Amino acid sequence: MNRTPIPAALAVVIQEQRVLLVRRRNEPDAGRWGYPGGRIEWGESVFECAVRELREETGVMATAREHLTTLDIIKADDDDQVVHHFILNAVICDYVSGTPRAADDAMEAAWIPLEDVGDGKLAMSDNVARIARLATD
Repeated sequence: MNRTPIPAALAVVIQEQRVLLVRRRNEPDAGRWGYPGGRIEWGESVFECAVRELREETGVMATAREHLTTLDIIKADDDDQVVHHFILNAVICDYVSGTPRAADDAMEAAWIPLEDVGDGKLAMSDNVARIARLATD
């Protein structure tokens, strides 16, 4: 078992009071809505990863603007054994072009009104609402 946390980046794209989210196909959090993102590849910067993952998962093009926050995501099984440990770097990205479409490991991709994030209508990954608030403050 790999005992090293996995560094990853999230693309946070907000436009016209909507945030771009994907419904995850894979664990952890399969079926839940969250920010497009994934593992940082060898030699790739956090910003490059956020932009690449956004394009791969949604077809949307953006430019990375600034680092927003870092999250330590640790998930354990029923026996309290760690099964996932990610270091997620949330990056604010400025929309350039494209219409969201689910691709790669996303089941759905959509612009979600900011007012609907965290209201309980959609099953969301932890911290989605908190990151949206940070991005819009």
